Amino acid sequence: MTSPLATRIRVMSVVLVVCAAGSGACLGFLLGGWQGAAAGAAAGSAAGVGLLIHNRFYRRRRAVALRAAEVDGHEQGTADVVLFGVLLYEGAVFPFIPDGVSEEERQARRTVAYRLAAYDGLPRAVRVSAAEALEAIDEGLDADRARAAVKALTIAVYDFRTGRLT
Repeated sequence: MTSPLATRIRVMSVVLVVCAAGSGACLGFLLGGWQGAAAGAAAGSAAGVGLLIHNRFYRRRRAVALRAAEVDGHEQGTADVVLFGVLLYEGAVFPFIPDGVSEEERQARRTVAYRLAAYDGLPRAVRVSAAEALEAIDEGLDADRARAAVKALTIAVYDFRTGRLT
């Protein structure tokens, strides 16, 4: 039977406290006899208790940071998916091979790109850049303008990912 990880960590922490107290007592005995042993044991125990308190605060901070990272990761991942959807639609409108994409596939990619860009969880700057890129691609006349708009979307997603954009 295997113990849960939290139980094993607590047991190891208690063992560390006992070891710290024992080491402090031995060192105190060598330096000052029985009075030094008592002082060393007290100092070792205090260090061990401090370790346990620090461990508890660390776990709380870690849990808060993990929750924040999960939220940020979801938003950043959504922004990346919108970028990929727009890039796929751009590839359908301006294919490398003429007639390489059917009209049904182009329409399907357009629908997916618009649905992704309309997601409420996106930051405003990413949503606006995605709308501008989709508008430029929808016109389908100027590939350079569409690429510039997609590049602006890419920069907006990058800025959001690096924290320069909220």
